[in-house]
Amino acid sequence: MRMTAFEDVSLRALMLLAANDTGVPLATRTIADGVGTPYNHVSKAVLRLRELGYVEATRGRSGGVQLSEAGRKATVGGVLRALDTREDLAECETPNGDCPLSIQCGLRGALRRAREAFYRELDSVVVSSLPHERQMGPVLVRIGLRPPA
Repeated sequence: MRMTAFEDVSLRALMLLAANDTGVPLATRTIADGVGTPYNHVSKAVLRLRELGYVEATRGRSGGVQLSEAGRKATVGGVLRALDTREDLAECETPNGDCPLSIQCGLRGALRRAREAFYRELDSVVVSSLPHERQMGPVLVRIGLRPPA
């Protein structure tokens, strides 16, 4: 199973927000700098995470993004499941249209079950438990949330 770039950026943004122990909401640009991803990609991810209820975002000078209560409890499996927009993992099309083998295809069902097994395995991993000091410390210093050591 392969995550999309959008799912990857979304999970990294959630991890950074989970590591933010300042209590101060982060600007989307700060999140982009922290996760090493272009601002426009992160802003789309933050918008979707807000729609899903994982983050709270406020506009204005003192605004920013922070984890919601649901975001603090979110699992990797749940987040990926919510972000996954693909109907099928297999591209069941040929240059001439739909695959002639698609009627009662066993492959599509097997791939759906495999995807769900992938998510189920990640349902026990809480996103906010993933960041640790050794990993996030240098990032938090780089984006100005902590003074240099």
